[in-house]
Amino acid sequence: MSTEVILSAEKREGVRKGANRKLRANGRVPAILYGKDAEPALLSVDAYETERLFQQISVENTIIELKVEGDRTKIQALVREVQVEALRPDLVHIDFYKIQKGVRLEVDIPVELSGIPNGVRNDGGVLEQLIHEIPVRCLPDQIPESIEIDVTDLDLQSSLHVSDLAIPEGIEMLMDLERTLCVVSVPRVIAEPEVAESVGTEVIGDETTDTPEAEERGRNQGEEHGES
Repeated sequence: MSTEVILSAEKREGVRKGANRKLRANGRVPAILYGKDAEPALLSVDAYETERLFQQISVENTIIELKVEGDRTKIQALVREVQVEALRPDLVHIDFYKIQKGVRLEVDIPVELSGIPNGVRNDGGVLEQLIHEIPVRCLPDQIPESIEIDVTDLDLQSSLHVSDLAIPEGIEMLMDLERTLCVVSVPRVIAEPEVAESVGTEVIGDETTDTPEAEERGRNQGEEHGES
């Protein structure tokens, strides 16, 4: 089951030109909280606190308890979207989705492969993971942090499928069970380009070294050096 964490938030005023830029300049990230049958609420969170938190959790499927300034009750939410700067990892905007106890919701669960396949250890194969997340539907308190599968018994050119995953009871899979999850492939061999053999006499400067003129010039230079 996913870990629940607490994040402090503050209410913010309506959208005005330059308001979000000013928030970010003061070390805060604009955010919005919405959900089924809930009015959207404009919030802001501390940039440093949020970035550090996101480094410690699985952002997509961890329940976050938002502690909004001025409200007595904590709000349980999931992160639905995170916008970051194009050239920097700075947070720009966050969408939080308010969840309701007893109401099933859809989330993406990371898939983790464990072990070293026989086809890699013994035959030099390459393990390729084709699916990294599985969409599921479940109750909020049933959300797993990840789904792990052991790949040790995989031989060369063998694979596992979504149907091979051990899904906890109460969780509905929302993906085709026949899709390939991972495969141990034969290493790709990159052929080296053939180098064509040079034909003819090597050219140095403007003349070849085996012409009569070049030989005569070589004899003359040798005589000059000998006389010196």
